[in-house]
Amino acid sequence: MYNFGLHVAGYDQPEVQGFLEREPFNFEAARRAKGFVGRSGYIGEPGTRSWGPQVFPRFIEGSGRETGPSSLSLWQDIESLMAFAYNGVHADALKHRRAWNLENSWPPLVLWWVDARHRPVWAEAAPKLEQLHDHGAGPSAFTFKQPYGPDGEPYVIDRARVRELALANEDGQRELLAEVLKLKV
Repeated sequence: MYNFGLHVAGYDQPEVQGFLEREPFNFEAARRAKGFVGRSGYIGEPGTRSWGPQVFPRFIEGSGRETGPSSLSLWQDIESLMAFAYNGVHADALKHRRAWNLENSWPPLVLWWVDARHRPVWAEAAPKLEQLHDHGAGPSAFTFKQPYGPDGEPYVIDRARVRELALANEDGQRELLAEVLKLKV
């Protein structure tokens, strides 16, 4: 999974502090989530190792920004990612996204399957988002709304499994969510 957006202001501005304060909680919630495999860090920042130099899609051009909020992560399956993305700590962040991020003309994220031994790099992720924007969903670049399976065929998300995974994640995220809910937007 790769996502990319643009903030309403620079990283050092008060308008996006709520996002920045929640970021470590989101990373920790992902780490604890069922089905999480790993995520890329960012070159020059302590912690998780970066999966190559960070590359941004062409949508950053003309924005006046050199970087934008983005993440690159691996999940066992679509249901695991969906259970994390729309519940708990991350769901709280999504609730406030309009306060921190500009409205996009491109999809906010792209999903694609990789071989079990392959770790994607930023340089492969950004073009996937551009491909999705330019050509719509297909087997090599898709969304939750139009998913494809590893076999390249349209995929039906197992909603009962998403709910089951979300419930399983609750215990590991309860104290994180309590801390996040204390933060300002």
